[in-house]
This record gives sequence, C-alpha cells and structure tokens, in this order.
Amino acid sequence: MALQTDRYSPSSSAAVHCEAAGGAGAPGPLYGEPHKFDPSFRGPVRRRSCTDVLCCLIFIIVIISYVALGIVAWLHGDPKKVLHPTDSYGQFCGQKGTSNAKKPILFYFNILKCTNPAVLINLQCPTTQMCVSECPDRFSTYTEMQLQHKLNRSYWDYFRRFCKPGFNNPDKPVSQVLRDEDCPSMIVPSRPFLQRCLPDFITLNGTVTVANRTRFKDALEMPRSVTDLQQAAKGITGLMDTKELGVKIVEDYIKSWTWILIGLLLSLAVSLVFILLLRFTAGLLLWLTIITVVLLLAYGMWFCSMELSRLRDMPGSDVTIVEVGLQTDLQVYLQLTQTWIILLMSLGLAEASILLMLIFLRRRVQVAIALLREASRAIGHIMSTLFFPVITFLLLIVCISYWAVTAVYLASSGEAVYKVMSPDVSCPYANSTCSPETFNRTNVSKSALCLGSQCLFAFYGGETSYHRYLFLLQLSNLLIFLWLVNFSLALEQCTLAGTFASYYWARRKPQDIPPCPLFSAFSRAIRYHAGSLAFGALILSLAQLIRIILEYLEQKLKGADNSLSRFIMHCLKCCFWCLEKFIRYMNRNAYIMVAIYGKNFCTSAREAFFLLMRNMVRVAVLDRVTDFLLFLGKVLIAGGVGVVAFFFFTRKIPVIQEDVPNLNYYWVPLLTVVIGAYLIAHGFFSVYAMCVDTLFLCFCDDLERNDGSSERPFLMSPELHRILGKSSKLR
Repeated sequence: MALQTDRYSPSSSAAVHCEAAGGAGAPGPLYGEPHKFDPSFRGPVRRRSCTDVLCCLIFIIVIISYVALGIVAWLHGDPKKVLHPTDSYGQFCGQKGTSNAKKPILFYFNILKCTNPAVLINLQCPTTQMCVSECPDRFSTYTEMQLQHKLNRSYWDYFRRFCKPGFNNPDKPVSQVLRDEDCPSMIVPSRPFLQRCLPDFITLNGTVTVANRTRFKDALEMPRSVTDLQQAAKGITGLMDTKELGVKIVEDYIKSWTWILIGLLLSLAVSLVFILLLRFTAGLLLWLTIITVVLLLAYGMWFCSMELSRLRDMPGSDVTIVEVGLQTDLQVYLQLTQTWIILLMSLGLAEASILLMLIFLRRRVQVAIALLREASRAIGHIMSTLFFPVITFLLLIVCISYWAVTAVYLASSGEAVYKVMSPDVSCPYANSTCSPETFNRTNVSKSALCLGSQCLFAFYGGETSYHRYLFLLQLSNLLIFLWLVNFSLALEQCTLAGTFASYYWARRKPQDIPPCPLFSAFSRAIRYHAGSLAFGALILSLAQLIRIILEYLEQKLKGADNSLSRFIMHCLKCCFWCLEKFIRYMNRNAYIMVAIYGKNFCTSAREAFFLLMRNMVRVAVLDRVTDFLLFLGKVLIAGGVGVVAFFFFTRKIPVIQEDVPNLNYYWVPLLTVVIGAYLIAHGFFSVYAMCVDTLFLCFCDDLERNDGSSERPFLMSPELHRILGKSSKLR
C-alpha cells in the first residue's frame, strides 16, 4: 500500500472533490461508490450478525470429520511399522511379546543383491532379511564354516545365529542351503546403523577394507571386492556420516541450550526495546536503521574485497563449492574465492537496491515512516496486541502436530504385503504380489526365468477399500491441515484489524478507545465471522494445495525428457504462485473490512478491492516500502544478536571466555540464535504490518467520509494531515 504524496492545491475545489472521492484520479463508478458521511459511525460496527453461516457449518463438520480421520488412522496405523525394521516375514525386529523381542537389528543374507534395480523400484532389497540380536563381527563363508565345523562345533553355533529360525543342519549341501536360502552365503563384519547391519568399512593406509580384506570369495566361489560392498551400501555410508553429524549436533545443543535460551531472551528484550523506541522516536530510529544497514553492507563489501585479494594467489582457492561438496567445517568454504565472490555480489545487489529506493522513493519512505509512527502510537495504547501472535503460534503447533501424527498413522496402516523378488530382471512375475505360505506351490518358483525368486515382505498396505483410498485420505489430511493453518492466521489478522480500527476511529485518543479492544475484536471474530474467515482460508488453501500437487507432479516427471511438458509445468507453477500471492493479499484486506463493518467475506473482499483501486496510486508503493522498513528492522535485530553470539561462541569476549562450552560446531547454536531472533522479531513486527494495513484502509475510508470541516473532521493524526498536504479547514 502507498499514500499519495503528490502536491495538493487547497484552493482547487476539483482537487478537493477528487481527494474526497478517493483520489489518484480513479473514476468512482468504475470501482464502486465512495463511502458516504455517517455521523453515527464510530468505528467497528457493534450490532452485527453472523456471516457465511453455511461455510461455518461446513468448517465445523470438516473439523469433526478430521477428528474422525485421526481416530481411524490411530486404529489402523502402527508407528512401529515406520520406526522399526521388518524382516522377510513381516515381523518387527525388537517388538515385545514376539520371538524377535531380543533381536532388534535387521540382517541381510546377501547385501550384494541390494544393488539390484528392484531396490530402486520397490525400496526393498531382494534378499532374505532376518532379525538378529547382534551384527556379525567376523568374515566367513558358509563353505568355510562347514570346513571349520568338522574341527570345532562353535563355528556352527556362531554362524547359525544368522540362519533362518529352526535350521540346524550344518551338513546340508551348500548348493541346497543357498537355493533355499536357509543361511547367508557369507557374513562380513558389520555395525548396526538405523537398526540394520551394514558392512563396517575401515580405512588402512588409505585403502578401504573390510576385516583387513580388499578381495574375497563368497560361498559360490565368486570373486568379490570391497567395492562391491560399497556399491551395495551406496548411500548408506553417507547416512552413517549424517548420523554421526546428527549426534554431534545433539551434543552441541545439550552443551549450549542454556546459552541459546539466553540469546533468544536477549532477542526478545531487544525487540521490545526497539518497539518502545519506535513509540517515541519512530522517524529517527527508522532512518538510523536504514543508515546502519547501508553502512554494514558497505563494510561487508569492503571485507569481501580484502578477502578476495588475500586469496587470489593462494593455491587451491580457485576450487568451486560444488567440487568441495557438503562440509561441516565452515572454514573450508571461507578459503574459496567463489564463496567471497558470491557474498560480494549479494551484498552489492542489496546495497544498490536500498540506495535506489532511497533516491527514487524518498517521499514514499517519509509517508511510510509517518504511518509506522502512527502504528507505534496505536500499539503503545494497546500493548497486549504484541503478544497475540503467541496464541497463533500455539494454534499452529497444535495443527502441525495433529497433521504429522495423522500422516504417520495413515502411512503405517494396513497389513503386510508380499511381492516376488527375483534376481533376474526378465522374470515376468517380478514385483507381483504373492503369499509366503503358498509361494513354493505356485508356477513362479518353477519358472525357468524366475530361478532364485522369493516371496518377501515389501510394505504395509492392502487391497481393501480403505487402503485403496489411502492416497485420498492423505490428500484430505493435507488440505484440512492447510485450511486450519490459514484459518488460524486469518483469526489473528481479523482480531488485530478490529483492535486497531477501534483505535483509529476513536475521536479522542486514548479516552474513546473501547475497554479491552483486543478481547472484543477476538470475540466478534469468533462469534460472528468464523464462517467468513473459514471461507477465505479455504480459497487460499485450495490454491496452496494445487501448488503442492504441481510440485509433486514435477518430481514425478523429472526424468521425462519433454521440453513442452516442463515449460507448461513452469508456467502453471508461476501462475498459481501469483494467484496465491493475490489471494493472500486480498484476504488480508477483506478481513480488515470484515472486522470493521461485519459483512460477509465476498462483500468485504469486493469493498476492500474497490477501496484500494480508488486509491491505487497510494497503494502502488507504500505496501512494499513499509514491508521493507520492517524487514530492515528484523534484519538489524537478528544480525545484532547474531554478532554478539558469534563473538561469544568463538571465545572473542575476554570477560566470559571461560564460560563458553566446548562445541563440535559453533555454527549450530549460532544459527539457532540468529534464526530464533529473526522469528521473534518477525512475530512482533507482523503486528506492526497488520496495524499499518488497517490504519491505511481506515485512512482511505476517512478521506471519503469526511472533508476536514468542523462538522465532518478527519480522524487521521495531524502528522498525516501535514505530510499529505491536507488542511483541516473547509476550503
């Protein structure tokens, strides 16, 4: 939104009439009739009726159905299916009350088969999987075990731990054992990761080995190498490193959580002080914020230039970030020239944007500062509005938690499904469903193309109607989740709009401000306009759901080499992104009109749209300018707290240097403090943004209703009179 600051001639009655009608040269009839003077109007309408009752009833029914969906998912689902590994017979490893109670780890008979394409198709390794109590710690093939068993039975006692339950015939021919997969063809030293036995790779003198071996033979006398095992566990070794990284991060959080909490409390205090200063020195503080950010960006550009000069002749500094890959030590990236070039370009672009805005939009900045100063006064009189986002935050936590739990229970519902796993990709029965009890009597096991095929557990699902519509249930879960989230945000916007409108339309401030304006606005929004809020939230949720579906389809079609389909997909994503932004903007203004006049959503949206169009020149810039000023405030708070945290965690503050905990990665608590500080500042400044938008619409309405005379005085502050070139006297 933007206020028109073009010069205004008090002596021109035509100009007066144009401004009173909304200004900006906008034709009145095209965008509705301007609001008429009403001597009884005193702000948000007190006598109002329920709006969009049908949508409210639908919303209540949907919430009840959502609770029923959660109950159904809870009855059919079992999170253990997601958290615990499952053997080839569909039994959980480590589940109490079963034969696997003391066997929490999953063991693969032949992990080399995990390189089969079926792994990528079914996400299931086509080999027998058994639950074991511990992973093997030695290398042995079944043939070696038989030879050693004749000398010492303990070899068989150890090897049989990894065979099928009940098998106890070490003298059975190797070919038959491997054909029936009674025992693994070989075992290799492994370690448990995510409750699965994976090869324990050890690096000796720069060479990767397993049990000090680089090459070996399996029970079929097939030559194997460590590379084969690495390929079979492709991606798993990366997960091992990720697990170790995660453990270190958790350790850092445990050591530094008190200091992180102190940093967040400091952010809270700085945000409150910043808002209090805005109350009394808004103009000075905002200009000081702009100048400070400009100087900090200039210093950052100079520092990047110095680092580039230092690294120019340093060997190895010309390596790209892509070649370095993901590193936990941030110092690695600081030794690359590409890193500083990216930072220099980013800072230069931000600096140029701010300077251009100050040069060409300096008048708009003054108007934005005037509105922010007025918003500071409003918030100063109703300080409770600053803490209302906490209620919204709690509602969002409830919505997110319920959605996540329901999604997990839905995903884990169903019975065990078994599919044919064949080592030969030409098997016509591969990936078809089967039954373990009858598999050996079917034609699949007798087919020449399917030799070695097995009926193994694949996933949890089923063929009942419930499981057929599981995807639709998940989609419904997502849609209702988006609806509830947007409703919570709409409730906050409507409540704050009603509160600040009560402030604006009070003739004597603060004497005429209604008692408990925040609670009154909240009760009006819930009692009368829950249907209107739900209606607007539903429209926005549908647009968001379509965008999510488009993202899903794009991932599915990623491998398709079709330029036309990619072009159409990008166009659709762009269109729906713009549509979502437009709906979000119109909903925000519609909620303001709902809070003031108490009309239904469609009528309020139309009146808000017409009012904005009648003031299109004012709207053109101010919205972005105020958002930008508030963004600079958030960046300044988060950046200032981040700098203090950086000096603290890097032991550069001598006074408290000994109190700094020993951390694996100092950036873990640092990023947590910076992100948390930004979110805290965003919570406070979101109230400011809503206050500015509400005051702006009330200001435009004020211009149409009143003319500045003693009979019809403006309710805007004298500062807005002055900065807009208005006279309070009748011309």
